[in-house]
Amino acid sequence: MTDERPADDGYYHERHLRQFGDIGEARPELAAKFFDYYSAVMAEGALSKREKALMALAVAHAIQCPYCIDAYSKNSLEAGADLEQMTEAVHVATAIRGGASLVHGMQMKGHHDGLSM
Repeated sequence: MTDERPADDGYYHERHLRQFGDIGEARPELAAKFFDYYSAVMAEGALSKREKALMALAVAHAIQCPYCIDAYSKNSLEAGADLEQMTEAVHVATAIRGGASLVHGMQMKGHHDGLSM
């Protein structure tokens, strides 16, 4: 099996984000359900669009999705967030992700303590 990508071509392609709406080509009814749900979730509600965009930006960094980082950086700016707020959102994601890694260290410690006796 050969890799069809040129050696200097990145794995992620900017055009994929622009083409995301085409994801429903084979199963439009499933895509419609997703996009309806997504639209409802991201609409103004108990949280403002700006707050939701910042939350999405933080999650995008936590899951390390370059498409999402691009999209929610833009959405955050369009919703009125500034660089300081966006940066703070990324730091919140970093703190939570780091804490999750550390607390899983308790599993390692349990193995150590059980095997070291």
